[in-house]
Amino acid sequence: MPHDELLTIASTIALRAGELAKKRRAEGIEVAATKSSPVDVVTEADRETEALIRSLLADARPDDGFFGEESGAEVGSSGLTWIVDPIDGTVNYLYGIPHYAVSIAVVEGEPDPLTWSALAGAVINPATGELFTATLGGGAQLGGAAIHVAESVELSQALVATGFSYDSATRGEQGAVIAGLLSRVRDIRRMGTASLDLCFVASGRTNAYFERSLSPWDHAAGALIAREAGATVTGLNGHAPSRDFILAAHPAVALELESTITAFGV
Repeated sequence: MPHDELLTIASTIALRAGELAKKRRAEGIEVAATKSSPVDVVTEADRETEALIRSLLADARPDDGFFGEESGAEVGSSGLTWIVDPIDGTVNYLYGIPHYAVSIAVVEGEPDPLTWSALAGAVINPATGELFTATLGGGAQLGGAAIHVAESVELSQALVATGFSYDSATRGEQGAVIAGLLSRVRDIRRMGTASLDLCFVASGRTNAYFERSLSPWDHAAGALIAREAGATVTGLNGHAPSRDFILAAHPAVALELESTITAFGV
């Protein structure tokens, strides 16, 4: 299937799922369970939204695999897998902060960011209605209009986004890196939704983003969107983005930022 047809499926389902998530947020939500730590929460809306996405994808692409944050993996026979985060930024969602997302990507190969090839992706913020999309080789868009990474700047003029692990010990290590970086950049932003952080790099709203401990569904769509907008999206030392590390920025900014944070022991 052509990539643009896969994108149509991803976008249409993301919009449907976003409507559901927004409706449940308006009705009022609460924590249903915790996962990796007491602050790593899941709501019933997360589960319900993923169930809707999974059902719609099964109807549209019954031979494809599925890999979702809440319901796990299912192997398909087509060689394609849908990577889904039903509500990225769940803590923002829980607190009513209008910065959360539905993220849907389709990849070729094993559902492993070290080896897969992302073909199409859609990220929507239901609170604002902004829909970011991309196809492999087809560029990135916001609301159907082309977007591009910001022009290169000196690191001292870069607005850098990041995020923190749910594990308290890892957060402490990440905080030490930020303490060293603060005096070397324009400023730091920690907005709490990795998929949107990547889309903000893609649209020039920030100059760079980096983070440790992301899961595949956190960055599958956003990484494609940032890359198609002209960003370098990488792990450390030229490796593919993974749970270990991801960085997205204009290529020149990415080089300087990686060199700087590596010196701080990221």
